[in-house]
Amino acid sequence: RSLSSGSEGESRLTRVLQERFPRASSIKVVDISGGCGAMYEIHIESEEFREKRTVQQHQMVNQALSEEIKHMHGLRIFTSTPKP
Repeated sequence: RSLSSGSEGESRLTRVLQERFPRASSIKVVDISGGCGAMYEIHIESEEFREKRTVQQHQMVNQALSEEIKHMHGLRIFTSTPKP
């Protein structure tokens, strides 16, 4: 895969999320803006989300990406906890 701005953005967001959610069993970031980095879809599976409502889980992700979000047009967030 070439190092377009989209893949660099995906890598940057993935690094930020890995730092914020060190117990995550899965983090997937996809640029869904066609490569311009304006909109992302994020899937995170982490033990840190257990016992939290979906809105709280999404708030945690938004907080982790607060600086990056300032430069985006949109963000789709999907969170889950690992199956026991």
